[in-house]
Amino acid sequence: MDKEVDPAVLAVINEKRLMGEKRTPVEIIAKMGVFEAREKASEHAWLATGDNVIATLWAEFVSIGTGGRWFYLESLDTQRRLSGGERSALQIQRAKDRLGLLKRTLDAGQGLRAVLQTNRIAIADLETDKAAKVSTRVPDDQEWHIARWDADERIAVLVRGARGWLPTDADMQAARARGGVPAAVPEAPAGQFSREEVQAAALDYLTRHFAGYGYKAENVSAQKLGYDIEVTDKKGNTLLKLAVKGTATGMNGFQLTGEERACAKRGDPWRLAVVTDAIGPAAQHKLYKPSEIDSAPGLEPLLD
Repeated sequence: MDKEVDPAVLAVINEKRLMGEKRTPVEIIAKMGVFEAREKASEHAWLATGDNVIATLWAEFVSIGTGGRWFYLESLDTQRRLSGGERSALQIQRAKDRLGLLKRTLDAGQGLRAVLQTNRIAIADLETDKAAKVSTRVPDDQEWHIARWDADERIAVLVRGARGWLPTDADMQAARARGGVPAAVPEAPAGQFSREEVQAAALDYLTRHFAGYGYKAENVSAQKLGYDIEVTDKKGNTLLKLAVKGTATGMNGFQLTGEERACAKRGDPWRLAVVTDAIGPAAQHKLYKPSEIDSAPGLEPLLD
């Protein structure tokens, strides 16, 4: 709600709202390059044209630090809501998708576009009140970037404007007091997840990743073809055949089957796709050509 937003942030939002063209929340992200904006309007981050990442920043959680710099604390806990309660399966997936895109900008050394959003209900009720709707959504003219990503503390710090600045400890304490980030809790031991669950998470991650680019990613693992996902373009042309391997904390090793090695020898478009932290909050992947597979971290020899 507007009364929960820092006055300096609210002033910028109101100026953008009053001086800009009248657009709905869907029209705003469509204008910024999000394909199928209407279908994706309820997402919390988007991959737009030009590989640009756009993320919603809830204005209620934007803090003003030393020197008037804006920053935003992002929880890396995908399992719990802002209020501390457990998220639904859909909310967990949205949180993972959002963190995946944010981590993508960090790894690439890129910035991100932000849409500043206020809500019609108290921010604490955002994920539980079925009547929750956007009050205001405006594009921020300044670029944001990930200034800190701390997996141990389960927190990321997004900063508006030029790089090289971080909030002070006092700034961080004040931001935490706003309630934007739940207290960190230890992750469940990797042993609680089976190899099958980690692999399923890796397949799901890659399917969604390539679908986000407009490609068709079909899971064909049950057919034992020597690869798990076939990526095709809109004309049906095969672009990639991915042998997928998921890893997680305490479960970093994997093997290639005889079928996969035979398929690799046939060359393009086969690739080994290793998804790290497949079941965690910020999964990411790397592709290996057939000539590179023996150097892939975690690859174990196939036992007779």
